Amino acid sequence: MKSVRMIFIFALSAATWATLTTAAVIEVRPSGTPATFQSAIGAAQENDTIRVSAGTYVEHDVQITKQLTIEGIGLPTIDADGKGTIIVVKASRVSISGLRFINTPVSFVKENAAILLEKVRDCKIIGNSFHNNFFAIYAANSANCEISNNEIIGKSETIVTAGNGIHLWYCKNMAIEGNSVTGQRDGIYFEFVKNSSVINNNIEKNLRYGLHFMFSDSCLYERNNFIGNGAGVAVMYTRQIVMLNNVFKDNWGGAAYGLLLKDIKDCRITENKFERNSVAIYIEGSDRISIKKNELTDNGWAIKIMANCLENEIIGNDFVNNSFQVATNSINSRSTFSGNYWSTYSGYDLDKDGYGDVGYRPVSLYSILVESNPPTLVLLRSPVIDALNLAERIIPTLTPQTLVDSRPRMSRNL
Repeated sequence: MKSVRMIFIFALSAATWATLTTAAVIEVRPSGTPATFQSAIGAAQENDTIRVSAGTYVEHDVQITKQLTIEGIGLPTIDADGKGTIIVVKASRVSISGLRFINTPVSFVKENAAILLEKVRDCKIIGNSFHNNFFAIYAANSANCEISNNEIIGKSETIVTAGNGIHLWYCKNMAIEGNSVTGQRDGIYFEFVKNSSVINNNIEKNLRYGLHFMFSDSCLYERNNFIGNGAGVAVMYTRQIVMLNNVFKDNWGGAAYGLLLKDIKDCRITENKFERNSVAIYIEGSDRISIKKNELTDNGWAIKIMANCLENEIIGNDFVNNSFQVATNSINSRSTFSGNYWSTYSGYDLDKDGYGDVGYRPVSLYSILVESNPPTLVLLRSPVIDALNLAERIIPTLTPQTLVDSRPRMSRNL
């Protein structure tokens, strides 16, 4: 039996060695042979490397059905010329790097993308540039892929004519890292995605959401910047996510949020920065959300939390210079506020334990008036409003009596 096993292992190693030694490098030049990207793909064998020299190649609907490594030298341009998707990857373990993709057309019936990954595994899309494409990178029914260090710049001015920068549908174990996305509909879009990570991306000035994900459980979002988008991040119908050390900034507008949480469960929102958003965090129909050690500064509303939210913890956060600290549509609170710093707290700490001796009610009477009658917003900073809020704090009548931070911190987190 030992000799049989040894022969089998030797034969397998020999086959692997033969594959490695026969892999070729194919050079593509605009004036050479092959002169087109498509012809190089057609001529390549499994495991070959295709090196694309600087220049412009006007091509679309290039099908990759074998394992290949594709490398751009001097950032060559692949131009769809408004004709369709540029590359459709149908083989696993394909790597594409160092290319510039432009001009995939807008379509209302097809997801024209610069790169489409279709039912593949272990692919890498690294260090490419995407300009003026409907979708830049679209992955469907794929797993264990890396999309990293790409630059994506869209030019659409309306949502209906814009696709998403990085779009994932029915994927798992995907790594989205170090990308820059601007000018698309959604910077990054997840739907039915599992066990994936979004790390160190800069998502700025997209038309709708910086990051939009639905039905996408057990994902990690860490150290990303969501700046100046129509809205920062929308999380819907999802469980067990972690959002850590992200920046949500300058997401302004009538329906703009830094972070929108709708119908989600069992998630952690920790050590993020929310600065200058219309609403920093909006929570609806969401339960068992841990919101801890975040910094919420100079927002319109720091938190809006609806009555249908249960067992959430808002603990140890800094609420600084927000026009409204907390707003709600209920006289009762089923969530816990504790140990937060409130810049509008005027209590005292006689025992010097670092916490106020009097509880703080973050929902002001004026915020309730604005919710029911938005035009009263023009009275912001008015002495009349200050008097109303003071009277409500002394004898609460309309503000939720159960929404109180019983241990407000006297100083901010370091």
